[in-house]
Amino acid sequence: MQLPSLLLENAVAEFSKLPGIGKKTALRLVLHLLKQDVNEVNHFGETIAKMRRDIKFCQRCHNISDGDICSICSNSMRNQHVICVIENIRDVIAIESTQQFNGTYHVLGGIISPLDGIGPDQLQIESLIHRIEKELVEELIFALNPNIQGDTTIYYIQKKMTHLSCRVTTIARGIAFGGELEYADEMTLARSLANRLPVQQYVK
Repeated sequence: MQLPSLLLENAVAEFSKLPGIGKKTALRLVLHLLKQDVNEVNHFGETIAKMRRDIKFCQRCHNISDGDICSICSNSMRNQHVICVIENIRDVIAIESTQQFNGTYHVLGGIISPLDGIGPDQLQIESLIHRIEKELVEELIFALNPNIQGDTTIYYIQKKMTHLSCRVTTIARGIAFGGELEYADEMTLARSLANRLPVQQYVK
């Protein structure tokens, strides 16, 4: 793609680094910004930079937060004795959009995947075990993607919890095996949460 300006070319190259953004889409976005008022573009850039610089992660559940504790963990109306274990922050957004869950979350930051070089020590598993030990947790709901890596992660965490007495469940398999949680429709996800199963029924 031949562009008349090196500045334009550099901007397109940066936009095309974003997931799902190809060169043509990146060019369209950059040309749109060129049509905007300079102050609006400056505000856009400053907003992105401030987000990256100032955003925090909840010290309790590792969700994105503006402060040390996220709005979900600090909400007294939520059931603080139920924890939904999920892989990443996108899954928090997906489950929250169903409006069917009133507990708290724990973001692992990934799932165990030896082929990708991801082991238990790279995930927020120890902090989860510490939460269960420290807080009066009544139920732990696993809402991980239904695939081999998700099941391996559940199995590992369950083995770490043998000395704990809280109830352990998983979302029902209305989510197809091998599917991605964030792409499930809200109704399927809501029903999977409502019809969750004891973990030992399928984790061998």
